[in-house]
Amino acid sequence: MAKRELSSTLKNLKLPDCGYTLIVVVGIKDPLRPGVKEAVDICLAAGITVRMVTGDNINTARVIAKECGILTEGRLAIKGPVFRAKSDAEKRELAPRIQENRWLVLQDKSSPTGKLKLVEHLRGLSEVVAVTGDGTNDALALHESDIGFAMGIAGTEVAKEQANVIVLDDDFATIVKVAKWGRAVYINIQKFVQFQLTVNIVALMINSVSACITGLFNRLLY
Repeated sequence: MAKRELSSTLKNLKLPDCGYTLIVVVGIKDPLRPGVKEAVDICLAAGITVRMVTGDNINTARVIAKECGILTEGRLAIKGPVFRAKSDAEKRELAPRIQENRWLVLQDKSSPTGKLKLVEHLRGLSEVVAVTGDGTNDALALHESDIGFAMGIAGTEVAKEQANVIVLDDDFATIVKVAKWGRAVYINIQKFVQFQLTVNIVALMINSVSACITGLFNRLLY
């Protein structure tokens, strides 16, 4: 905010370009939701890589990513147009950096193509990709991903139709709970299959041995 004394009348007012006195500088910050950083830390500890795709300015994206623990030392942020402009050969050169979790922030001004290309490229690296989104421009990425999470409150109907899971409270921490329950179910299925295989193999071996012994005794007796 700045001020300057004007001698002109209001009717013929033409604002000058210089000569102002600075009064105050005001900044607006959108704070992180409580629990987001803890949820990101849990994901990283569980082996889940968190990548952020945002339409904010690249500098704003870096600051937010650092606050929530996504962008740490040695990891990169890249603009969507730069990513889309690269050839397939250049993307293949970037593949190791993406796979090593060094490329974690993509700044793309609401471009569905950039998000879709990112999902397709990660799936091409044999990654299991989950996408969260709430806008119409997220629909392609939600559809192409292995697991799509749409926001239940702020999400559009198009995004919800393309998603596999709808997060009712629009909270990233809820997605962590979904991952916990999903892994618990997966581990239980593994244990069940292991138990069934063990029991069936042991039963088959016992039946086979019993049949062989019974046949041998029958031949000896008769």
